[in-house]
Amino acid sequence: MSETSADAPNITDTAALRERSRLSFDLDVDICVVGAGLAGLTVALEAARLGAGVAVLEGRHAGWNASGHQLGTVMPGYRLPIGELIERVGFEDARELWSLSKQGADYVRTSATEELMPGIGLSEGALEVSNVDVGDQLISRLQMLNEDFETEAEGWQVDRVRERLKTGRYFHGVYYPGAFQLDGRKYVHGLAALARRAGVRIFEDTPVVSIDPSGIRKRIVTPSARLRASHIVLAGNVHLGAPLRRLSETLLPIWRYAAVTAPLGERLAEAIAFQGSVTDSDGIDHYRIVDGDRLMWASPETTWAVRPQRFAATIARRIRTIFPQLGEVQIADVFSGAVGQTVHGMPQIGQLRRGLWVASGFGRQGLNTSAMAGQLIAQGILQGDDRWRLFSPFELVWAGGPAGRVAGQVVALWVRGSSTAAGALARYRERARAKERIREARLVEANRQAEIRPARPRPRPGPPNPERSPAPVAAESEQGEGGLPSISQESENAWPGPV
Repeated sequence: MSETSADAPNITDTAALRERSRLSFDLDVDICVVGAGLAGLTVALEAARLGAGVAVLEGRHAGWNASGHQLGTVMPGYRLPIGELIERVGFEDARELWSLSKQGADYVRTSATEELMPGIGLSEGALEVSNVDVGDQLISRLQMLNEDFETEAEGWQVDRVRERLKTGRYFHGVYYPGAFQLDGRKYVHGLAALARRAGVRIFEDTPVVSIDPSGIRKRIVTPSARLRASHIVLAGNVHLGAPLRRLSETLLPIWRYAAVTAPLGERLAEAIAFQGSVTDSDGIDHYRIVDGDRLMWASPETTWAVRPQRFAATIARRIRTIFPQLGEVQIADVFSGAVGQTVHGMPQIGQLRRGLWVASGFGRQGLNTSAMAGQLIAQGILQGDDRWRLFSPFELVWAGGPAGRVAGQVVALWVRGSSTAAGALARYRERARAKERIREARLVEANRQAEIRPARPRPRPGPPNPERSPAPVAAESEQGEGGLPSISQESENAWPGPV
């Protein structure tokens, strides 16, 4: 991964990286943020830049869950497909929401590059591929993205996709040249360093025991101290705990498991000639090249926590399925993080009651949407910006508890199985079409050869040969069989006429 130059300012220097500290004394602040993940740290950083006094309470350590354990792809959009987003809120509001997601992606790029976060490993471009032949559907989608939503996107034909990804599993693709990838763990740690430098006080190993959101000054109780604030921002995930169980139960927990392979050498370049991230349209696989010759690959999902190492062999088999030419791959590391997925597929951003805010439920699109949420909430609190109201149609919905988890797991398995079956059918049809084209080409070639082959001339009848000419019919009739006179001759000479 890239490193910062020696003479460049380093935001994670010793002064910025203070020793983890618990909240051990009572404290009054303007804004208290619960959760030191991507969303919480962005809220804290932006609020501090606007002049507020901010404290962040984190039950473990900054970026410990999904915020520090993801593949790092940054691109506009949400988990909810763009067509369904338009159906839900209308065309104009959908455009506004999409524009906000683009601003979130721009925020991440600016923070990562202009602030010189060390080892961020930024790479350009993202490719979404389809495991079925949907070329006809791409035209309208590309037109909508480019013209209506002002997002640069290119349609890739099958040949171009397979030129970059040497596998027959994929058909058409959509390339996003403005998307990019970075090291998610380095980014969240960089955000924490920026927030501390802006004056934010981050207290780790400090779980929230209870919250009283009533009154002008809200009260938060921790195991060893109390805190008061004018505004509380709940920026946690499914691990918010008992005091915020009603909020955490609106999220379906999804553990996404990913692995990093051992170095694969030149065989990786022979299989994958694309340096950005790749994801399939069904959300089954998501991967990219890291450190030059390693693969970072995310595939399995569960709605219950499972030891990540159990999926090492599963991910290795999945890699061989897509790229059999890689052969046996060794897994160097496996990791996971739980994302909170809402029932409607959109993040939860806004004000629950006066002074109590929420920023959660970002699902897989966490990097750009959490950055967007951080800006919206900080500006909503301190500048009266009410664009967060665009998310009001996506209310808090109970995720179903344990039954919802079971249903979610069943649906995930069904989607995975349906995708596999659809892909197999699409490849069978492709082979059948190829055989038909070969057969038709052979018929055309055979007909062409028949047309250009010279015709064999028919022999013309020559003059009659006297020696081989048959006797006249009249001569044959003069003599019967055995040299006897013919019947007609006998009838003429047998008897004289009447006496």
